Order: sequence, then structure tokens, then C-alpha cells
Amino acid sequence: MIPLTSARPITVALLVFSLFGLSACDDTTTLQESITPTSVQEETVLVQETIPQEEAAPTQEETIPAQEIPPMQEATPVQETPPVQEATSTLETVSVQQLPPEAQQTLKLIYQSGPFPYDRDGIVFGNREKLLPLQPNGYYREYTVPTPGAKNRGARRIVCGGEKPSAPDRCYYTGDHYLSFQFILDETAQPDATAKP
Repeated sequence: MIPLTSARPITVALLVFSLFGLSACDDTTTLQESITPTSVQEETVLVQETIPQEEAAPTQEETIPAQEIPPMQEATPVQETPPVQEATSTLETVSVQQLPPEAQQTLKLIYQSGPFPYDRDGIVFGNREKLLPLQPNGYYREYTVPTPGAKNRGARRIVCGGEKPSAPDRCYYTGDHYLSFQFILDETAQPDATAKP
């Protein structure tokens, strides 16, 4: 059995011989030259046909799935720790009538300029906790609200702010020694009834 690779050139050669005839060809070199290019070409074609072509290596774009690149986000500036917010609008309010009786009495003494039962009544309150609206130093003053049964000044205070201690712009009550404050609504005593906490 003739191998597949040589079968086609032989067929081509026989066809050429039959067309031209062996007797008509005196010059065998010319015959060989006329046959060789075709034979070589055919063999090349045949070899290319019989050798399975390797699949082309996939391109990098095909092997790596396209990844969506997220849009650039603007760098968030580093924020400094915000200052302690002013408690102007966040404080609870309390009316004079809702205050303990001792606090109501202390408030009356404030508007009368005393006399106060404790030496420290009327001293400057520094607002170090910054729970009250920020004001210049010396704006706030503190007053003791007596606690029944306590052997000391207790934890209750009234803190008022304003230029004149006897006519404060606003007053606050704390029952827990400055941990929290309530804005005292006292429209009758305040010179500025529209004052806000």
C-alpha cells in the first residue's frame, strides 16, 4: 500500500507523462524541472493538510477576563475630631414649676443677688465639660441647690450665664453634678424671653 503522502505526487507525475508523452521529451532535465516544482508544491500542501494544526494560543485578552476598574474615588480628607457640639439645641428644657422646690428657691436668690447659703455660690463655672453653649470665660456662674439629707453641697446645681449675675440671660439645672443639664424656661424672670438653650 502506497503511503498517503507519496500517492498524490505519483498521480500527478503519471498525468504529466501521459500528457506530454515520454517519447516526445528528449530532455529529461526539462521534464524534471517541470515536474519538480509542482511535486514539491503538492507535497508541501499535502503535508500541511495531513499535519493537524495546533489551535492558536489564545491571546492574553481571551484568557484573562476583563475586569471592571472601579471609578477613582476622591480621597476623603482626614477630618479632625469635631469639637464638642454646643448643647444649645440639644438640651432638654424644664420649667421653673417642674424644678425641685430647693432649685426654685435658689433661682429666686439668684435674681435677688442672695444671700446664698454657701460660700462658693456665684463662683465662675468653667464649662470644662462643654455641655453648655460655648461662651467667654467668666460668662457662667454656679449656685448650689441644697439636697435634703446631704451632709455636703450634694450634686445639684444651677448654672446661669450673663453679664450681670442678678439678671442672667439663661439658666440651667443639673441634678448630677454637671453630667447633664436642662435649660430652665422662666419667661417671667428672664429679661430676654426669647433666649434659647
